[in-house]
Amino acid sequence: MAESPASVKETKTARETVRLGLVGAGAISQLAHLPALAKVKGAELVALCDNDGPKASAIAERMKIPDVFTDIEDLLELDEVDAVIIATPNHLHEPHVLRALKSKVDVLCERPLSLTSRGVERILAAAKTAGRKVVVGNNHRFRSDVQQLYRFLQGGELGRLIGVRAGQYQFAGSRTGWRFRRPEAGGGAFFEHGYPLVDLALWVADFPEPVRVSAHMDRARGTGAVEDSMIVHVECAGGVSFSFDVSWSYVGQEERWWFEVLSARGSARLAPLRVVKLLNGKPTDVSPSGAAARESVFLQSYRAELAHFIAVVGEATQYEPPDDQLVVIKLMEAIYKAAEEGKEIRL
Repeated sequence: MAESPASVKETKTARETVRLGLVGAGAISQLAHLPALAKVKGAELVALCDNDGPKASAIAERMKIPDVFTDIEDLLELDEVDAVIIATPNHLHEPHVLRALKSKVDVLCERPLSLTSRGVERILAAAKTAGRKVVVGNNHRFRSDVQQLYRFLQGGELGRLIGVRAGQYQFAGSRTGWRFRRPEAGGGAFFEHGYPLVDLALWVADFPEPVRVSAHMDRARGTGAVEDSMIVHVECAGGVSFSFDVSWSYVGQEERWWFEVLSARGSARLAPLRVVKLLNGKPTDVSPSGAAARESVFLQSYRAELAHFIAVVGEATQYEPPDDQLVVIKLMEAIYKAAEEGKEIRL
């Protein structure tokens, strides 16, 4: 019998600490989740799961994590687990989230929730049926500079939003691992680096309805091949447009990441945050000033994301189902269809 919302709230309030299981001990867990969890109040990491047992055991010993598993089924049998963080390869997100929901635990899942829109729909339905919460790890939304930019846009200070121009150029690296196998990754450079930019653009723009998509990608032949680069243009209702330019085989002198917002009375860009608006007819720098960051934007965003998840699980923050991820994945599907067919796609 499922617990009522009232009994869940009473239990968590009495305990005051959310006990977490981390599923997946790969790069993102070691570089982001584990360091961030060490700084988040109200969270206790009680179990680690990875199919590489020796690696998981070594990390658990170093981080003083009590229980180690190689199978998510075994981890979910622990009574001590209130919620799980899913940080496994992309193709495992959907089955792992569904399995966690079946066990009546809340979930923080790295993006994407699923490789398909049908998969996202299944997760949303399962979460509703289970009465549990699913939060998606869109860490860029939690960056302090993004939060400041969002407040400028929400306050209407820059006027009508015209569009977003964003991209990432990364040097070529070792082409090994699941990210270079399409059935496991879902895509290549654009799925890895473009997906978070698409989500962020839609989010800061308050999710305008996409209506037309065109895209070009550079991808080798073969059913398992992934793209090295992609250029995308998206037109949305209300005259808003997005453009994305992503490559993980860039030949140049330095890697780049950019995110720029164009509005009728101003503009803004990230990394670092710079905001310009018209004042008395003149472009004026109104960028927020503040103390230098004590930690990297990367770690800060994950720490804030995890703190948000803990607050949602503990019902200190209102929960909003991730219905917007259905919009994101449907747009991603349209982008890849446009690139594969070499023609504009109308949504």
